[in-house]
Amino acid sequence: MMLRTPRKVTYLQVLTGFSRLIRWQNLAIIVFTQYFTRFFLVRDKPLSFSHLLDILLEKNLFLIVLATVLVAASGYIINDYYDIKIDLVNKPERVVIGRYIKRRWALLIHQIFNASGILLGLLVDRKTAFVNLCAVFCLWLYANKLKRLAFWGNLMVAILTGFSLLVLAVYYPGHQREVWVYATFSFFITLIREIIKDMEDVKGDERHGCRTLPIIWGIARTKNLVYGLIAIFISILFILASQLPNERIAYIFLLMMFPVGLLTYKLVYADKPNDFAFLSNACKIIMLIGVLTMIAV
Repeated sequence: MMLRTPRKVTYLQVLTGFSRLIRWQNLAIIVFTQYFTRFFLVRDKPLSFSHLLDILLEKNLFLIVLATVLVAASGYIINDYYDIKIDLVNKPERVVIGRYIKRRWALLIHQIFNASGILLGLLVDRKTAFVNLCAVFCLWLYANKLKRLAFWGNLMVAILTGFSLLVLAVYYPGHQREVWVYATFSFFITLIREIIKDMEDVKGDERHGCRTLPIIWGIARTKNLVYGLIAIFISILFILASQLPNERIAYIFLLMMFPVGLLTYKLVYADKPNDFAFLSNACKIIMLIGVLTMIAV
């Protein structure tokens, strides 16, 4: 299948395509998650209207969030840049680069976003800039190499998801252990979701030589791995939560086992792309519920 670029592209099409390219919904979730974590998990005094306003106006927090968003958007751009042919098979209606945005412009925007993210991190402190630099390198490595390797690409995406919370733990000294627990939660849910997405996209990935787990092992064995990851996920989460002085976190994650159990049940009977797409969205919902539980911590 060849990609045909239309002769005339309107500004609205470019704007709509660009917003789809950078996954604006996912970026909005990043912003929400980081501010929410600051409000409820790493606050240094009881939350009040004045304290809430102080956090909203906090310069360094804004810079951290903006830098994270730019780096994440850059990652989405370079990922789609390398995946044009695969996406033409899996999701042809979603292809943006080469259709609404020229390839060279996509690369330029990717580089500008990366540089901006690192520089903004440097305005906060060196440790934040270093975390952003590591994220930039990992995103490039994932899009260029690891995405087509079994499991390693999934693992890298999960690590990068944890970065969005760990960068707050690096900058804010208080409640670091609580942030680590939630970062671990995000890591495992993302890892599980990425493997499920590979089961959804197996047709296009196989056509273009990707070596994902469902292609190498088959769907059945890949499901067994996911079951094992869920068991490890639950065990590690409760071990970490039980060591915190705040016992409520353990009870919170005990309640979170209900949606995780439902996800596991649905996975047992999933065998079609639509089934795996449903499970992928379910992982997003579980992630969102997990973030919202910070209110009760």
